[in-house]
Amino acid sequence: MTPLVAVAVLIAAVTHATWNAIAHGIKDQLIAFTLVGGGGAVAGLLMVPFTALPAAAAWPYLIASAVVHVLYQALLMRSFSLGDFGQMYPIARGTAPLAVTVLAALFAGESTGGTQLAGVAVASTGLVGLALWGIRGAGTRPHWPAIGAAVATGLSIAGYTVVDGLGVRASGTPLGYIAWLMILEGLAIPAWAVAARGGRLGAQMRPFLARGLLGGLLSVCAYGLVLWAQTRAALAPIAALRESSILVGAAIGAVVMKERFGAPRIAAAGLMVLGIGLMLHAG
Repeated sequence: MTPLVAVAVLIAAVTHATWNAIAHGIKDQLIAFTLVGGGGAVAGLLMVPFTALPAAAAWPYLIASAVVHVLYQALLMRSFSLGDFGQMYPIARGTAPLAVTVLAALFAGESTGGTQLAGVAVASTGLVGLALWGIRGAGTRPHWPAIGAAVATGLSIAGYTVVDGLGVRASGTPLGYIAWLMILEGLAIPAWAVAARGGRLGAQMRPFLARGLLGGLLSVCAYGLVLWAQTRAALAPIAALRESSILVGAAIGAVVMKERFGAPRIAAAGLMVLGIGLMLHAG
């Protein structure tokens, strides 16, 4: 992993945490993800005239990825509606790297050395530690339906990461791939919202229009950078480095949402930084 690729993934991490925080801040989650999806689809449509069409070999991956992304958005909506941002976001993001390591080894033929595997494990332990401290620090029993939804979200993240890693490499055009992916996945949730809310939808969206569409544009930027990085480096370390977004999410939770970020969370974040260092050293 070159420094340029690492910087791109870190920028994607910041952008990703930001759009997730915007989505969480809109209490009606169907409205939030309708606007995010719609913003992404609009961005994709604007990109299409300036990009090449992905190669034929990439389209099965594009379709599969769009399906998994819709499942991911539904699970993320569910977890955000059940739990706090500072708990659900870390669990979802922390589940993904180890799952990506296994899936990339099985389906992408990527071998993982001992140091890199240790780095992924340490980083994931730190991320999950951040989430568990959030639960314990609140002085309440774990809310298992929320945790289950967040873990399932993480597994769906792992699934689309591997699918898109293979698809973007087969596409011949990372920009074209992200444009069409945003179109295919971005229209699904708005269609669901139209079916569910009917004529009420426009009035319900209006107060959140600017925030929601901004979230959609940020989501395109975040994932576009990740897809470009996946054409330049192995999937597992990119997936783990991307999860540094949890530090940004923790900061947003502490500063904006007034959530706790005490010594145990700092220790867990330190584990994550150590894990990232191991992965970059191995790469």
